[in-house]
Amino acid sequence: MTARLSLYRKAEQELYKLDRSVKAQFYDFCHDFRKNPSLLGFQLKKLKGDSRIWSARVNQSYRALLAPTGVDADGTESWLVIAVRHRKDVYEELQVAVNRVTGEIEFVDLAVVGDSALRRAGITLTPAEPELTEAPAEPAPSPAAESEEPPAAPALLAAYTADQLRELGVAEQLIELALTVTDSTELDQLVEGAPLLSKDILYGLAAGMDIDEVRKEITQPVELGHEPDLGDFAAALTRTKVTAVDDAVQAAIDEGDFRAWKVFLHPTQERIVRRHYNGPARVSGGPGTGKTIVALHRVKHLVEQMPPGHDKPILLTTFTKNLTTDLRLRLASLIEPELLARIEIAHIDQLAARVLGENTAPGRGRQRVYDNVALNEMRQLLAELDDRRWEPEFLLEEWEQVILGQSVPTRSAYFQARRAGRGRSLTRPERNHIWKLIEQFTARLDKLGVETWGQASERAARFEIERAAKIRARREYKEEVGGKDLIHRDNSSGMRYLGYRYRHIVVDEAQDLSPAHWKMLRAMADPDLPNDLFIAGDTHQRIYDHQVALGALGINIRGRSSRLTLSYRTTREILADALRVVEPRSSGQKVGYDDLDDGTDNLAGYRSVLHGPAPSFTPYDTWDAELAGLATTLATWREDLSTDENGSPRDPSGHIAVCVADRDMVSQTMYYLITKAGITCAELTKDGPKGDGEVHVGTMHRFKGLEYQRLAIVGASDGIIPRTHVIDRYRTEDPPRYEREQRKARSLLFVATTRARDALNISWHDKPSPYLPI
Repeated sequence: MTARLSLYRKAEQELYKLDRSVKAQFYDFCHDFRKNPSLLGFQLKKLKGDSRIWSARVNQSYRALLAPTGVDADGTESWLVIAVRHRKDVYEELQVAVNRVTGEIEFVDLAVVGDSALRRAGITLTPAEPELTEAPAEPAPSPAAESEEPPAAPALLAAYTADQLRELGVAEQLIELALTVTDSTELDQLVEGAPLLSKDILYGLAAGMDIDEVRKEITQPVELGHEPDLGDFAAALTRTKVTAVDDAVQAAIDEGDFRAWKVFLHPTQERIVRRHYNGPARVSGGPGTGKTIVALHRVKHLVEQMPPGHDKPILLTTFTKNLTTDLRLRLASLIEPELLARIEIAHIDQLAARVLGENTAPGRGRQRVYDNVALNEMRQLLAELDDRRWEPEFLLEEWEQVILGQSVPTRSAYFQARRAGRGRSLTRPERNHIWKLIEQFTARLDKLGVETWGQASERAARFEIERAAKIRARREYKEEVGGKDLIHRDNSSGMRYLGYRYRHIVVDEAQDLSPAHWKMLRAMADPDLPNDLFIAGDTHQRIYDHQVALGALGINIRGRSSRLTLSYRTTREILADALRVVEPRSSGQKVGYDDLDDGTDNLAGYRSVLHGPAPSFTPYDTWDAELAGLATTLATWREDLSTDENGSPRDPSGHIAVCVADRDMVSQTMYYLITKAGITCAELTKDGPKGDGEVHVGTMHRFKGLEYQRLAIVGASDGIIPRTHVIDRYRTEDPPRYEREQRKARSLLFVATTRARDALNISWHDKPSPYLPI
C-alpha cells in the first residue's frame, strides 16, 4: 500500500526552524512513508485525545503528527502532516477539525498556551509520550487551592460572546480559552498555536475593531459561502493551503523563512488575489501588511489565466525606478521565465516617455527636467517680473496638480477647474493673474527646449486618450456595419492593429501617482473588460503632493475595495510609535487622509503579531554629538549581526541603514561614518544602493518600499522635520495648505519609521521634532 503526503502550512514553517539533521531525517521519513505507511518502524498510532491525529516516528526524538484525509480508488492513502514535534511536546490535547466558516482543515495546539489561561479554562495537558524518568505530573489544583489565588483580572474580550466568536470563524477549541485571557501576553500565547483565521479575528477584536469590521475585513474574504461538512476531511483538504510532499520539497524547505516571506499569502490576501472583479479594484493597508505581495501574486494569477501567446498583455507599474527593479526581482522568484516574458514591468515615467517616443517625430523631442529645475525657472520669472504675490512653489504645484492634472486647455476652463485639497480658494481675478504667469512660464520652458515630467505625463495621457477614442470609434463602426468592410477601413486609416495596450494593469504604491498618470493608465486598458485595473496603495504613505479622486478620472473602485490590517514586517513596539506619528493623540488633534476617491481613510485595526525591543529615542546637544552617538550604535549593531543564531559568521551588509531628512545630511553622515568611525557606507539613490558599503544611508524619500533589520533615523529635530522655514509661511496666510504640508511631512516620517523590522533608533539634536511620539 502506498501513500500520498501533504504538508500543512504551519508544519512547513516549523520545519524551517529545525536542525538540518532533523530535516534530513524527515525527508527520509516522507520517502519511506509514501512507499509503505504500514512499516512497523513508524510506530503509527492514534493520539488518545483526538482519534483523527496519528503519531509516526521520524527518529528517536521527533514525531510527525498526521491526519488521514481519505483513500483513492486505487487504494492510495492520503495523509496530511500537521506538525513535526519533539516527542516531549506531543500532547493528547492537540486537535484537528474543519472550520465551519472556511471549510478548511485547522490544527489547534494548546501546548503553547500559558498555564494561567489553561487553568481558568479547566484544561490540563497530558503528554502523549511521558518520559519514564520524569517525576509524576502535578495533580490539578483543587477548588480550595484555586479559591486562594487572587481574583483574575477582567477578560480581555469580555465584550464578546462565544456565539459571536464562533460566527466569525474562531476555531471551536479556542473559543472558551479566548474568553478567559486577561491581557495581551496571554493572547499572544493563545494565538501562537492558533490557525491564521482565529489569530486574525482575536487580534482584530483586541486591537479595537468592532464585530462588523472584523466580519467585513477578515471573515467575509475567506468565507466558503455554504455550510461545510465538518466530518469530510477529503473535501476540506481541497480547500486547505498545503504543499504536496514530493522529491522537490527538500529544496523548498531548506530555503527557509526567506522563501516563505517572499511567497507567503495569508488566506485573506489570497482571496483578494484570486477574486474576479467587474472593474477596477483597490487594496489598501498600512506598511508591512503585504500590499506589494498581493500585487505581485495578482500579476502571477492573471498571467496564469492568459491563453498561450508571445504578447505582453499585463502591465506592472509603480512610481519610481528602484521600486520597479525590486518588483522585477521579486516577481522573477514567483513565476516561470516564459510567463515573466509576457509581463511589462515599467515605472510610470518610463511608460510616459515610451508613449511620447511613439508619437514624436525624430529630433523633435524635448529634454525632460525634474521639478527643481522648473522651480528655479519659475523663481527667475517672478524675479524678472518683480511679482511677489505668489510663492514659486505654489504656482508650480497649481500648474502641475490643477492645470496639467485636469488637462485644462484655456483660461476660461481654468476659471471652472476643481481645486480640491489645494488650500484657500482663488477669486476669478486671482485665477486670471495665475493663468498669465503660467503662460509666460511654459513659454520660457518651450524656448529652452525642455519640459517637466509633469508635462510629459499630461501629454502622454492626451495621446493615450486619443488612441482610446479611436478604438471606441472603430468598435462603434464595426457594430454599425456588422464588420462587413472593417478590414478595408482599417487598411485605409492605418488602424489595422490598433487595440488597447494591456488587458490587465497592476499598480503598486498607487498613492504617489498624479492625475495625469491615472488618466494615461485608464486609457491603456479596456474599461469594458473585467479585471482591468488592480491598485495597491496607502495614502498614509503619500510622500509626494499628488491629490487624486479616482472616480473623477473614470476609475470607479466603489464596492471593489479591500483593506489589509495585519503587519508582517514591523514589530508591535515599533508600530505603536509609528501610528502616533500619523495619528497623534495629544490635544485631540486629527490628521485627515483620503482614500483616493473623495473619502477618508484610517488605520483602525492595524496591528502586528511580531514582538521586539521598543524604539530608542535619544537626544543630543549638537549635530556632531549625534553623529558620534550614531557611530556607537552602528558599531554595536554590526557586532550583533556579524554572527547568526548558531554562532556562525555572516556579513551584516545591507541589514543596517541610516535615514536622514535631506541630501546635505546624507553627505555629512557618510563623511563622518567613513572618515571618523571606519564604517563603510552605500548611498541610496533612485537606482538603489550606490556601492557595496555595509551601511545604507539615504533620505526618507529613498526608503520607500525598502526594509532593514535595524534602522537609525538621525537629525529628527524641530526645524528639520518638518522644515519649519518652508511651511510656517502658510500657517496664517493659507491654513489648509499648512495642514497639507504637515500631513505630507508626517507621512514621510511614518514611512521612515516603518522601514525597521527589528530595531529602530531615533535621535535629534537641540529640540525634537513635534511629530515624534515622545
